[in-house]
Amino acid sequence: MSELQPHIRLSKEVNSKYAIMPGDPARLDRIAPFLEDVQELTFNREYRSLVGTYKGVRILAISTGMGGASVAIGIEELKNIGVEAMIRIGSCGTIQPQIKVGDIIIVNGAVRDDGASQTYVNLKFPAVPDTDLTNYCIEAAREQNFPNHVGICRSHDSFYIDNEDEINAFWAKRGVLGSDMETATLLTVGRLRGIKTASILNNVVPYEGDTLDSIGDYASGEDASMIGEKNEIITALEAFVKLDKASK
Repeated sequence: MSELQPHIRLSKEVNSKYAIMPGDPARLDRIAPFLEDVQELTFNREYRSLVGTYKGVRILAISTGMGGASVAIGIEELKNIGVEAMIRIGSCGTIQPQIKVGDIIIVNGAVRDDGASQTYVNLKFPAVPDTDLTNYCIEAAREQNFPNHVGICRSHDSFYIDNEDEINAFWAKRGVLGSDMETATLLTVGRLRGIKTASILNNVVPYEGDTLDSIGDYASGEDASMIGEKNEIITALEAFVKLDKASK
């Protein structure tokens, strides 16, 4: 398919096999300085995009908005324009005391507590990333000495439910590291569509801290979570370089 995709408003002319995918469109302003020959592309709904090169590798950056539904649409349309590997760089709230603000979590599996992934396949199907791409993320983070943790996250659909604390306590006891809203959809749909996926999450909420206050501070660039964002961007870009080298 070479035509313009209806939501992301991109076509195969982008000519990139790799996509780095934040949720917030504003985060592209903080990805761009790491790239060369940056070209702003489109901004339609939640999907803002630009393309550039990192160490000679052409990489598309595209925001996906909040929640699994918009991620799923983005995945489908990115596949249509030739994207073969996708790394989410997102934020999360930890539910484990050892994880500090600004630490990154490299996800090796996700609890599918979202609605979007369930529209694709029964919950018995696991949400797991591509092994090679995830290993490249782990290698990159460790080479850079970024504070990082590898483990399971939980993806959900709303911050505003009455029993969120109870749910977090349940999953914390079972070793889940943190919560976001998009990873399970990315890993599930990506696997079903034959796309290599990985997810790197920047913890922006102190353990047992207030999620809404912490996210507000992060959006304003006021705390250590901004260092974590830079670290996850570099980790993802370096992972794509490793993947590109391995594929040649």
